[in-house]
Amino acid sequence: MTIELTVLALAGLLQVIQLALMAIPANLELGVGKTLSPRDQDRLGGSLETQVSTTTARLMRAMNNHFEALTLFTVAVVVVSLSGQSSALTQLCAWAYLIARVLYIPAYVFGWVPWRSMIWIVGLMATVVMIVAALLT
Repeated sequence: MTIELTVLALAGLLQVIQLALMAIPANLELGVGKTLSPRDQDRLGGSLETQVSTTTARLMRAMNNHFEALTLFTVAVVVVSLSGQSSALTQLCAWAYLIARVLYIPAYVFGWVPWRSMIWIVGLMATVVMIVAALLT
């Protein structure tokens, strides 16, 4: 398995951790009646995000942001791995992505401005560099 695929697997596990970090307080704050429901906003009185604490809402947004970032990172890993273009650069970028995503969680939860955005950019740029590196080699 390439380093990039290993990091992708770790990023998948990070997503599960983020889900738990968000779901546990959300269930405690909202109750299972709301979290087990079909979550129709008209029956819930609005979105669930508006009904939880600021910290839990931030955990929700950080988790959703990682789902979005993970999609593009997965593309980068697949392109690098299937094309046989794994290199020291793409491996470094994969680790940079994962470290950025780990740091993004407390940055979002604690409102680290402007660091949260800078950390997000590191993850995005690492992903883009992986794709470009595969195309150029």
